[in-house]
Amino acid sequence: MKILSRLKKLNKREKYIIYGAIGVFGLLIIVEFIVTPFFERKDRMQRTLHNKITNLEEMQRWRFEYEALTKNAQVSESRFARRQKGFTLFSFLDQLAGQAGIKDRISYMKPSKITQKNSAYRISRVEMKLNAITLEQLVAYLHGVETSENMVDIKKLSITKKDNNQELLTVVMQVETVEI
Repeated sequence: MKILSRLKKLNKREKYIIYGAIGVFGLLIIVEFIVTPFFERKDRMQRTLHNKITNLEEMQRWRFEYEALTKNAQVSESRFARRQKGFTLFSFLDQLAGQAGIKDRISYMKPSKITQKNSAYRISRVEMKLNAITLEQLVAYLHGVETSENMVDIKKLSITKKDNNQELLTVVMQVETVEI
């Protein structure tokens, strides 16, 4: 009650200042407790939406990658199924050398196997050296290796010219395949 009686004693100008201050204070309270939280909530929702969209795009990218890997695995399994029973990389490379006419040029063939941890698959590897072969013979042999249905890959290849004859090559290569 004392406040109302003191308010009545003030002149018009002082009353306007007090009412203005109360209005500004009221606006600050409205802005601080109603308007600002509204816009903060809107911004937070937009950030959340943006994060969810990004996560969805990433999940879709993973799905496409998974589908591609699954398809590649199915293709590989079907190629494994078509591989001859008792297939060995060593005998395959030896037979292919005979077909390419370079079997007598093989200096050595060193087979090895690497067993993968926690896997049913093994990597069969053969390192071989070919002496005094022509570029045409090498190309025919490499073509036969790379285009075979036996899932054979050339991992390393070193080609040097033979000392005496510039047309003959010495080749060291490492060939791999996966075995079940």
